[in-house]
Amino acid sequence: MAHISFEQISTFVFDVDGVLTDGTILVLENGLQARRMSIRDGYALQLAVRKGYHVLVISGAAASPVVDRLSKLGLTEIHMGVSNKWELLQQYLDTHSIAAAEVLFMGDDMPDYEVMTRVGLPACPADAIEDIAAISLYRSGLPGGAGCVRDVIEKVMRSRGHWMHEPAVSSR
Repeated sequence: MAHISFEQISTFVFDVDGVLTDGTILVLENGLQARRMSIRDGYALQLAVRKGYHVLVISGAAASPVVDRLSKLGLTEIHMGVSNKWELLQQYLDTHSIAAAEVLFMGDDMPDYEVMTRVGLPACPADAIEDIAAISLYRSGLPGGAGCVRDVIEKVMRSRGHWMHEPAVSSR
């Protein structure tokens, strides 16, 4: 496995289903759908935003409760219903003069494959499909929706001396 350089990361990009959630959609009797997300992941996302990291969520799914939750955590780059994740990310990187080598993308399934082959640090949850695990430079020991996002954010921020050097943030 290649050397993992967490220190080079300035930008985090996360998929939703299977990364920020456990990949399960609960269909309620009234027809509404529910997804499960980790408070620990939310805490780390909020801290990364406050520390000035670029944090994007790019998903092929469209789920307004997810957008609401992420917005409350301070994220502004929430892109749902995206068919070409790399195209959207490339536009963002060009606009903000960020090199692809500075990007950590965490995905879990084939819609994430192309973009993961183009970033500096492709990462995946413990329960990612094997094709994604095979191209990931880092595989979290935690599954999607259960702390894998916190895991990678903490690793990057610790490597750069940014982890928990200020008062705690809200655990919304």
